[in-house]
Amino acid sequence: MPGSGCRGSDEIKRLGLTGSIGAGKSTVTRLLRERGLTVLDADEQARLVTGEPETLERIEAAFPGTVKGGVLDRAALAAAAFSDPERTRVLNGIVHPRVRARMAALEAQAVESGAAWIAQDIPLLFESGQEQNFDAVLLVDAPLEVRIERVMARSGLTREDILARDARQMPAPEKRKKATITLENDGDLEHLTRQMAKALKLLGVEHEG
Repeated sequence: MPGSGCRGSDEIKRLGLTGSIGAGKSTVTRLLRERGLTVLDADEQARLVTGEPETLERIEAAFPGTVKGGVLDRAALAAAAFSDPERTRVLNGIVHPRVRARMAALEAQAVESGAAWIAQDIPLLFESGQEQNFDAVLLVDAPLEVRIERVMARSGLTREDILARDARQMPAPEKRKKATITLENDGDLEHLTRQMAKALKLLGVEHEG
C-alpha cells in the first residue's frame, strides 16, 4: 500500500511494538526506521510531556517534592509513584493522555507525508489496553535472565530494581498470547533482523524507499 501525498487516517495502517524491560525494543525500533518506516516512540514523548510546565504543575501537586526548580526529579517520582498501584494510576492519568495527544499529532503529520504504515513503540501497550488500536502488534521478547543482564549492563539498576519493574508489567506468556507475532531476541542482531524482515513480509507491511 505504498503511496505519496495525503491519505485519510482511515487508510493508515498501524503497527504496535512492545516488549518487557530489556527485551530489545529500541533495537527493533532502529531496524524499522532503517527500513523506512515511521516509528513513534511513546517513551520519548513521555519525556517531552514531563518537561512541560502544566504537566509538572500537576505532578508536583500529586507528588509533592518531585519537581525541583522547574525540573522533574525522575528518581524521586519513581519512588513516589511506583510504590503503590493506585499512585501509579494517578501518574498515568496525568501523563498518558498528553502522550497520546502527542502521538496522534505525529501520526497526522506522517499521514500528510504519505506514510502507508506507522509503527508505535509503546512499552505498556497491552497493559493499557491499546492493542485494539493496531492492525498488528509485534512483541519483542527474551528470557528473563538475558533481559536482566542487558539492563544491568546499560544502567545503574540493580537486579532487584529490574525485577520490580518487570513485575509491574504483564507477564510475557500473556503478552505472547495477545501479540500478532513475537520476535525472539535471544541471539545476535542478524538473528533478530531476519525474524523482523519475515514478520514484516507476513504482515504485508510496505513502506517508502
